[in-house]
Amino acid sequence: MNDLSDSSGGNSAKERRGTPDREKNRFSARAMRYGRVGANVGGVAARIAGRRLFGLDAETGKDAAALAMALGGLKGPIMKVAQLLATIPDAVPPEYAEALGKLQSHAPPMGRAFVKRRMAAELGPDWADKFAAFDYEAAASASLGQVHRASAHDGRALAVKLQYPDMRSAVEADLVQLGMLFSVHRRMRPAVETSEVLKELSERLREELDYEREAAMTRLYGLIFSGDAYVRVPRVLADLSTDRVLTMTWLDGRRLLDYKGHALDERNRIARAMFRAWWHPFSHYGVIHGDPHLGNYTVFEDGEGKAAGINLLDYGCMRTFAPKFIQGVIDLYNGLRHGDRSLIVHAYETWGFCGLSNDLIDVLNIWAKFIYGPMLDDRIRTIADRVEPGMYGRKEAFQVHQALRDKGPVTVPREFVFMDRAAIGLGGVFLHLGAALNFHTLFNEAIAGVDIANVTERQRDAFLTAGVPLPVDSAATTAS
Repeated sequence: MNDLSDSSGGNSAKERRGTPDREKNRFSARAMRYGRVGANVGGVAARIAGRRLFGLDAETGKDAAALAMALGGLKGPIMKVAQLLATIPDAVPPEYAEALGKLQSHAPPMGRAFVKRRMAAELGPDWADKFAAFDYEAAASASLGQVHRASAHDGRALAVKLQYPDMRSAVEADLVQLGMLFSVHRRMRPAVETSEVLKELSERLREELDYEREAAMTRLYGLIFSGDAYVRVPRVLADLSTDRVLTMTWLDGRRLLDYKGHALDERNRIARAMFRAWWHPFSHYGVIHGDPHLGNYTVFEDGEGKAAGINLLDYGCMRTFAPKFIQGVIDLYNGLRHGDRSLIVHAYETWGFCGLSNDLIDVLNIWAKFIYGPMLDDRIRTIADRVEPGMYGRKEAFQVHQALRDKGPVTVPREFVFMDRAAIGLGGVFLHLGAALNFHTLFNEAIAGVDIANVTERQRDAFLTAGVPLPVDSAATTAS
């Protein structure tokens, strides 16, 4: 099966309602995207291949800078892919990872004409009458869509998320370009075999374009954090939402970075809420927020004007897991904590790592001890623990890169991709806050009493109520 085939599954909401979907994955739109992106990615790929063919020295630093500059002004999935690749050791050359990691997904918003077209196409020509007020100027913009403030007739403040045009075609075009970049890297004796990474990225990006799925994920988190004192979730207005427009209640809050200069107890309170927002859904329901980007959170305050908790705003980049994967995460933690090598190996195999030699296990343990390090250390500490924030994880990534060059390559299981990205992203938030906590205690509280049979039942009930499909066991599929 072609890894890049459109497996989004079935027709769009418009087609189900009998209306032609003019933005379905179209060749003409893909061709335009190839023209914009392909020359940049393909040009860099051609230069790399040419230099290798003629035995010339690599100029990856120069190529990486050129590629990052070319991609920096584009809306769409290539931006999200670029940022993700920067977090996977040796998925692309180190120079590429450093340059791509600096990309920001704050493309300029689209204007009033686009807003009118999008809203009329999704909610009908009388769409404006369905709101008490609607602000045509975007309150926020990102790589796949933009958000507008509005008001409901019952007085509630609303956030209306609009998907940019032709994003389905852009996804398919950009995934082809990503496949090209991976294929070039594959010829350079990489430490990581990226076939499963490509499959995972493809599936998650296609899901992120489905706002009906995002609405279901928002409902799921609403169930998980119902009445929670530290994590707030918006409510979806189903009658004002489609597969390309998502309307939710607006949650007031301030930017997380606004609190960098506040007292440590406030910063720690935000960090605890972040830790809970990430680890509790994973350990108890088998779902994670795969994009801990600073723009996906705001901070709400108590009556005294101090940080009290977080608003979790975006549910497009989510990853669900079969319950046995959760057990693998817990097993790896306990294996590292007690030096139980057989339990460590069992955890890796549960995740889907295959054909592991003792040398490869030792290499994987370097990265595992980095990710789990703060949670293995039973004391109050910062996440980097006396390491400069800019150097956080670099030594370990370099060690893994060098060792896998000799012992690898290793095939990264699909589930690991977003788990790893989210863990690093969460650590980055703690670094920004300068939080000092006992992460060991927090993690043990998150996994206390976790029983896979209970997780299976809890996951089934919550997913059914929210309308979220149960996860497929990718590890079993890969192994077969």
